[in-house]
Amino acid sequence: MIFEHEIPSASRLYFGKSAKLKREIENICSESLESKDFNEIVTPLFSYHQQDGFSDSRVLVRVNDATNEEVSLRADSTVDVVRIVTKRLNRSEDIKKWFYIQPIFAFPTQEQYQVGAEIIDGSLKEVANISLELLNKLDIDFNFQVANIAIAHLLIEKYNFDLDDIKNIRIQKILNIKYDWIAPLVEVNSIEDLKDLSIYPDDIKVELTKIRDAVSDINREDILISPLYYAPMRYYKSLVFRAFKASKLYATGGVYSIKGVKGAGFALYTDDIIANKMQRD
Repeated sequence: MIFEHEIPSASRLYFGKSAKLKREIENICSESLESKDFNEIVTPLFSYHQQDGFSDSRVLVRVNDATNEEVSLRADSTVDVVRIVTKRLNRSEDIKKWFYIQPIFAFPTQEQYQVGAEIIDGSLKEVANISLELLNKLDIDFNFQVANIAIAHLLIEKYNFDLDDIKNIRIQKILNIKYDWIAPLVEVNSIEDLKDLSIYPDDIKVELTKIRDAVSDINREDILISPLYYAPMRYYKSLVFRAFKASKLYATGGVYSIKGVKGAGFALYTDDIIANKMQRD
C-alpha cells in the first residue's frame, strides 16, 4: 500500500532550511557564472536524443510523443545544451558560454539537481578552475581527481584489457596482463608520478602527457591522478575530472566531442552539496 504522503524512491524533497539552502547555492552559482559572461539556458524536460550520451541506455525513463516517437526524460543536460545552442540558437546567437540550473532523471524514479555549464571550444583548464572556484565559494571540502578516458580506450582496443575490469577497478585482474609498464601505470597517483614517462608505449605516453600538461594549468595543488578511471558518458573521450569526498560526488566535468562539436563542461551535484551542509549544521 502506498500512502498519500509517500514519495518515490530516490526522488527529492526539500523544505524549510534545505529548500532555502538549495536556493542560496543556485544563486551563488548563477551570479558567479553570469559574472564570467555565461548565459543561462533551460532545456526541455523531454528529449529525442538522450541515448547518444549513455553507454547504457537502460538508465533512461522513456515515453512517446504525439506521433509515437520515443522520447526520454532528461537524464543528462550536456547533449541537449550542445545540440540546441549549436543547431538551433546559433542561427541568431553566437554565444559560446552557457549555464543551466535544472534536474536530471534516471530510471526508475531518480532525481538529481545540478548546476552545470558548457563552453563551446572550451578547455579542461577553464571548466576545472570554474568548478573549483564555485566549490570553494560554497565552502565544500573535497578531493580533486583528473583522468584521461583515452587511456582506458587504448588499453581495451590495443592491449587486450577487459572493459568491465577497468570500469569496476579490478586491480588484480588488470595487473595479471603482463606488460612491464602496467604496474607503474596502476600506481600513478600524483603529478610527481608523471615526471618520467619513458617506460610507457608511445600512445600511452601521449595521453599521460596530456594529463600532466592539464594539471599544471589547474589552480589546485593536491590533485589526484587516476589514469585508469573510466567515465560512463559516451561523449567523454579525453580529459575529465571529479570532485568528491568519501561517497559524495560534488562535481564532474571534462572535454568532449558531440556530433563534431568540441567543448568542455561541468556539473555540480546540488543534492550532495546540500547534504554536506545540512550534516555539518
